[in-house]
Amino acid sequence: MSSVSTQGESNRHSGSSDLSSSQERERTPSWEPRNLCAALESASRRAALQERQIKDLEAKLALDLSNSRAIENLIQDVVTSIHHTSERARFASRNTVPDIETHLDQDLVVLAELEEQLPEVGSQIRDIRKVYDRGRDKARDLMASLEWLNTPVSQRLRTIIFTSNAPVSKKWKVAVRTVFALIFCACMWIAWITLRGAVRAHRQRLVWGERLMS
Repeated sequence: MSSVSTQGESNRHSGSSDLSSSQERERTPSWEPRNLCAALESASRRAALQERQIKDLEAKLALDLSNSRAIENLIQDVVTSIHHTSERARFASRNTVPDIETHLDQDLVVLAELEEQLPEVGSQIRDIRKVYDRGRDKARDLMASLEWLNTPVSQRLRTIIFTSNAPVSKKWKVAVRTVFALIFCACMWIAWITLRGAVRAHRQRLVWGERLMS
């Protein structure tokens, strides 16, 4: 009985081993030439695609690297300019600002003094303007007097007698016009007497002529 059982068990083990070996043969792919070419072609396509992706990635990385370098240089320039600006600001705060404050205080003092002197300066300016106006009027009168003196005597007399623009006093105008009126009256009287005598002589001549004819 034991031998029969051992034989049965051995038969079962051999059957199970044959079954597992057949299953493993079914699972392992059979490498035929057609399947191998397709696999190689797909692998080459994947390799070419990956190579292109790697090249694109390298180009992007190079571009990003150049951009990062440019940004780094720009940041360095900005930092340097900020540093110089801060140094100038510190120098100005240490030296320039106190000088400016001192000058401002001095200017404020000067402005206060000028504000106190403004009324006096204004009065002086008004006095200077009055003096200037008087001097201008005197110069105008002097020019008019010089022009009047350079005018001929006959024209001056006509201006005094017949116009009111003569640069002479009223007394002088009255005196000249009075003398002119007297002379005019005397001339008219003399002319009247002369005319009257001529008419009388003419009449007497006519009378003597009629008597001589008779």
